[in-house]
Amino acid sequence: MSKTLNSHIKYWLALTRVPGVGPVAVRRLLAHFSIEQIFCLSKAALKGAGIGEKLVEALQNPNWELVEQDLLWLEQPGNTAITLQDADYPEQLKEIADPPPILFVKGRSECLNAPQIAMVGSRNPSAAGVRIALDFARALSEAGYVITSGMALGIDAASHQGALNASGCTIAVAGTGLDRVYPACHQQLATEIVANGALVSEFPPGTKAKTGHFPRRNRIISGLCRGLLVVEAAQQSGSLISARMALEQNREVFAIPGSINNPLARGCNALIRQGAKLVETAEDIFEELGQYNQIYKSIDAQINQTALDLEQQNLLKLIPYSPIAVDNLVQDSGYSVETVSSILLVLELQGYIAAAAGASYYRIQ
Repeated sequence: MSKTLNSHIKYWLALTRVPGVGPVAVRRLLAHFSIEQIFCLSKAALKGAGIGEKLVEALQNPNWELVEQDLLWLEQPGNTAITLQDADYPEQLKEIADPPPILFVKGRSECLNAPQIAMVGSRNPSAAGVRIALDFARALSEAGYVITSGMALGIDAASHQGALNASGCTIAVAGTGLDRVYPACHQQLATEIVANGALVSEFPPGTKAKTGHFPRRNRIISGLCRGLLVVEAAQQSGSLISARMALEQNREVFAIPGSINNPLARGCNALIRQGAKLVETAEDIFEELGQYNQIYKSIDAQINQTALDLEQQNLLKLIPYSPIAVDNLVQDSGYSVETVSSILLVLELQGYIAAAAGASYYRIQ
């Protein structure tokens, strides 16, 4: 915590704990009173400012026991809290309509003010989607961007991991208190994120995962970033909610196109039809954001053709980035079933292709 925050933090924590007080109500209160006055004024003074009876009653009876628990959490190494009035509060996030009054942070809080790209997508991505998220995150991280996501399964996790693979900084915005990890299987990922970036939440310690928390945290993910990249998303997807929020916050929205036959590409294709920028390489994002001189690694991996023999190269050229049946490859190549099967195994083991349903394969690099 900053020195300025130390003397006032208990009041911010108390305000966060008052039932029914959200970002809009906090801003209304702070327009009339200082943070200390909110808890010291009489009922008459609060009502005179237009505060309703129920809220006045809650403000007159804050749960100081929970505040003490929060203060104990903040005393732990690496834990901090940044309020809306603190100098360390992220400038990008202040611009949105309903910025969180307080941000709980575990890890390197300075990352919150660094240039960020948010990455979101399906919780059940394809192998190609995971590979794309890893590669984009790595390239963006190597260019100096912090990768921000929600630590969910699938694309979120791959995006964080891609940044970590590049020894870059990554931020995970949680829908729970930071004394727990959700989903629980991401304990190790959370530990690595804290060491190389930060976990962030507007929810105080002890807050459990609830369905309504995750759309709320999405506005923070998009609010922190300069641009938001959707890697894979079905037609009805939470990632599209994040994209809509990003557009409302005047952020750039990027989407990776996919096959019309791939359900996980329909959300991205729809975003592109609605005006999102189609991206195929990290350079497309740098160009849109004006980062022409950034040092980055292109995600367009160039296949080392010399590592494959002639038959393998010929078959690889016949495999598209959308699934194709083995029978079709046999017909198109003129090779025997045994030869095609053998080559497919080699290509899959070397990471050029991935298997799909129905005895089919698609190219991933």
